Amino acid sequence: MKRVRLRTTRAGGQPIVFRKMVAGADPGTGNGEPVEVVDDHERVLGRGFYNRRSELAVRILEKGEGPDLDEAWLRRRLAECLAFRRDGLRLEEATNAFRVVNSEGDGLSGLIVDRYADVLSIQILALGWYRRAVEMKDALRALFRAKAVVVRSDEAVEKIEGFRVLGSSGEEARAEIREHGVKILVDPARGHKTGFFLDQRDHRLRMKERARGRKVLDLFCYSGGFSLMAAAGGAAEVRGVDLDEEAVAMAKENAKRNGASAKVSFEHADAFDALRAAKQGAHDVIVCDPPKLAASKGDLPGAMRKYEDMNALAFEKVARGGWVLSCSCSGLVSEGDFLGALSRAAIRAGREVRVAEIGGAAPDHPWSLNHSQGRYLKVVWSVVS
Repeated sequence: MKRVRLRTTRAGGQPIVFRKMVAGADPGTGNGEPVEVVDDHERVLGRGFYNRRSELAVRILEKGEGPDLDEAWLRRRLAECLAFRRDGLRLEEATNAFRVVNSEGDGLSGLIVDRYADVLSIQILALGWYRRAVEMKDALRALFRAKAVVVRSDEAVEKIEGFRVLGSSGEEARAEIREHGVKILVDPARGHKTGFFLDQRDHRLRMKERARGRKVLDLFCYSGGFSLMAAAGGAAEVRGVDLDEEAVAMAKENAKRNGASAKVSFEHADAFDALRAAKQGAHDVIVCDPPKLAASKGDLPGAMRKYEDMNALAFEKVARGGWVLSCSCSGLVSEGDFLGALSRAAIRAGREVRVAEIGGAAPDHPWSLNHSQGRYLKVVWSVVS
């Protein structure tokens, strides 16, 4: 195994080695190749995938000298990830859809795998994993007996890392998943991310528990997860809004599958416009769950303004004693900064806002204490008076 040498004595336990930390690599070391990482005293720190063209030059997958990163290692690590979900979390007792691999949170930096019933969706964030895609698909089929495995990536990631997934590689298949008694159709090949937002599972259950008899406005509703849970929980009326026409069409189909079309309506519209046009006090619950607003540090000022503007409107428009569900999935936004934006929003709205619950991603999305950026999702349930 070729070696990559660092400029420093240690890497601080981080699963990612940035390019500026690298002193050099053995001659002939190829991008996407497994390497051994050593410090400036030739002490072995770990093994991982190398890519000199990326700012994330090495993704550490094993600390110390560790095993070879071969097919047997891959199958063992994937089996360990699945065992945590099956035996540790017992997720299969409640759902047939969950995250199997959560990148750094499972020690497999740059790899995400989600299960949707008998379809698996792989999201690749590193060249090294792209080169192991066939091995991964074979190993995952053996674990799950899946009827389809879809491989996806993000265009910006592909450009940085130096690979190209042509469309959605693998079999394209829809899957009907079950979650808290609700049926949801997922399209792993064409939907956002890997097809659905599994990280919000626990908060959708909260919605089901809290929506009874209430009127709900679900902004950025995507394929209707929160809306359908509200209806299943006995909501009096549910309105979902999203700017993605395909997502709205799937949300309507999901409503039909659950016999909820009479109670739930979905519309193609801008969430901010819908919120501004909403009559004050017309909704008892308002969901603000936008997509990632800060992909880079340069996006942060604009993202914080949007969080503040959006939630100020929600606090202003929600009925007295109502709930506002405020979310941020931007890893660059800290919990403290997000709460600061909500505090300013409450002042602007002139309402008394009390935080009842703060949460994050479901437990099948673990994060490492050596990589706090993995704690990306912030979810705040507030009561407004």
